[in-house]
Order: sequence, then C-alpha cells, then structure tokens
Amino acid sequence: MIPVWKLDAALVLGLACLGVLLGFWLKRKIPLLDRLNIPVPIVGGMVYAVAALALRDRVANFEADVVLRDLLMVAFMTTIGLNARLQLIREGGMGVIRLLAIASFGAVLQNLLGMGLALALGVDARLGILTGSVALAGGPATALAFGGTFERMGVAGATTVAFAAATFGITVAGLIGGYIGGWLIRRHNLKPGGVDLPVCPARAEGSAPQLLTTVLLMGIAIGLGSVLSAQLERLGLILPGYIGAMIVAALIRNLADRFGFVRISQGEVLAVGRIVLYLFIVMALVTLRLWELTHLALPMIAILAAQVALCWLMCVAMSFRAMGRDYESAVTAAGFCGFMLGITSNAIASMEELVEKYGPAPRSFLVVPVVGAFLIDFTNSLIITAMANLTR
Repeated sequence: MIPVWKLDAALVLGLACLGVLLGFWLKRKIPLLDRLNIPVPIVGGMVYAVAALALRDRVANFEADVVLRDLLMVAFMTTIGLNARLQLIREGGMGVIRLLAIASFGAVLQNLLGMGLALALGVDARLGILTGSVALAGGPATALAFGGTFERMGVAGATTVAFAAATFGITVAGLIGGYIGGWLIRRHNLKPGGVDLPVCPARAEGSAPQLLTTVLLMGIAIGLGSVLSAQLERLGLILPGYIGAMIVAALIRNLADRFGFVRISQGEVLAVGRIVLYLFIVMALVTLRLWELTHLALPMIAILAAQVALCWLMCVAMSFRAMGRDYESAVTAAGFCGFMLGITSNAIASMEELVEKYGPAPRSFLVVPVVGAFLIDFTNSLIITAMANLTR
C-alpha cells in the first residue's frame, strides 16, 4: 500500500521558502533557465511538482494543506488593490482599455478555437469552451466556478476537465511568458524609456512603521473583503474569491490618498507583494496536481496545444503591437501570456523577471494587474455564459 504523507500548513510554508532559495540557486547553476527568463519561484516550485508526480503511486502520495496558499493568493491580490491609485489608473487609462479589449477578444478567440477543434475531433463543443477561456483566461477559480454549471448543462466531467486544463495553463504560462517578452525585447532591441522608479525599490532606513502599517492594512482589507465577496456571491456573481479584498484595498488606498488618515508607502506595498507572490507561486506548485493532466484525452491535449500557439501569436501580433511596440509593450506581452494562459501571479512573476534584467516598466505593472486580476474576470464571465448558451 502506498503511504500518504500529509503536509500541514507549517511544512508547506517551509517548503515554499526553501523552494524560492532553490529557484535562485538553480538559475545561477543553469544559465539556460536565466536565458529563458523563467521566474525564480516557477523554477523552484516545478522541482516539487515534478518530484510529487514522479513519486505518486510508486513511493508516496502527498496531500498538502492549501489554506495558507489560498490566503497568500488573496494577500497578493490585496497588494494589487493597494497599488490601484486613481491617479495612476487615469494615467494608464487608455492602456487599460486597450489591454482589456485585447484580452476580451482573446477570450472569444480561445473559445472559438476550442469549439472548432472540439467539433472537428468529434467531441462536445462545450468542452472547447472549458479548455478555452474557462480554464485559460479564467484560471482555476473560474474553472471550479463554471465546472458545475457546465455539468448541469449536461457536460460530464466538466469540472475535472476544466481544472486539469487550468493546471496545464499555469504550468505553461510560467515557462513561456518571460521568454516571449525577452524574445521581443531582444528582437526589436528595446530599451526602457524615461527615468522611473524601480519596480521594487528598497526600503529606507527607519521605515519599519510603514511596513507594519502596510501589513495591518492588508489584514483589514482581507477581512472586510471576505465579507464583500460573500455578499457578491449571494447576488449570484461568479467571481474569484480575492475580488472582495482587492476592491476593499483599492478603496482604502484611494481614501487614504484623498483624506490622509494614513500614509501608505508604495515601496513597502511592492516589497510585501513580491514576497507574498514568490511564496504563493511555490505553494501553488507544491500543491499542483500534475497527474490531473492524465484526465485530458487526446482531443483535449490537441486543443490545449493549439491554445498555447494562439496565445503566443496574440502576444506577438496583438498585445505587443496594440500596446505601442516599445519596451513596456514587450513586458506587457509577457504579462498578457501569464494571465491569458495561467493566473495573474504568472503574469507578475514573468514581468518581474524581465524588469530585473532589462530595466523598469511601471506602465506594465499598472495595466496588467488591473486587467488580468480584475477586469477580465468580469468580461470573461459574460463571454463564457453567452457562448455556452449558444451551444445548448
């Protein structure tokens, strides 16, 4: 009998911290990983995911506690909300609109491609939607949210297929997002423009109270956000659980800017966000069930392979060109790949990998999180619902 090893939250945290250090070490030892611009937490986390797959049903199976992972995901999205200043959003207004339009059109293309291939391969067209924008532009949360809906519409195993496809998307997005952006930068010889602050500026001495303030405000936003998310769910809105915390955090940030009742340091928010992001990604990969991909029959694998090619084409031919064909557009293209195949943390990690190597891209870090972590979920839900009803 194969033993089952249960990993509690403390052990998962320890593995996540070790995974980040392992990622840094591997990137130093294997230059190819750096040339491919694969983010540090993806490198470290994939070691765990592959090891768990290799050991499963042979040596030992693992069951990891996901509470801390899910909390860190909400915490990361909360830092996105604390960065959502109205002034910055106004400055990047047209960029947000353009990227949202591209992402929404991309979600439609994902579904059309999936449906077309599903019909050509002789399977239910709605499986094409599940392996399209439900799993890819939507991610695991949307896969779980809509899986039950599709099952009630008569699609057997919809949740399993969608979640497995989302797992595939997260894995691939982490591996190719940074490479696409780096390839565009090198191909077009792009350089950062203007004089901007680095993405994660170092904290000044004596800023510990600001760090404490940031952490406390994040906790308040997460608590109130859980209440807001519950209310949105009661209204029948199908949205990721972190939306409430992100909205509350954005309100806190802008009210603080307007009335000055508390000082929020942008640098502290970015620094905390980066720490949380790295730990979350490794935890996500520690708990990544790669064996779920065995549930994807050959038609599903063919559809997902085509989806990867479509996303790559959209990054180069749509996102990069529409966003200005400059350095920041290349960084944005990497982020676009991250959230259109995987999740927003994929996008941010890929962009951070590029800015550490080539230089700051503040516009990209404004536009991509707003679209990838928030707006696309609204439009994608409408797109999924409309296209699913058309196939009934």
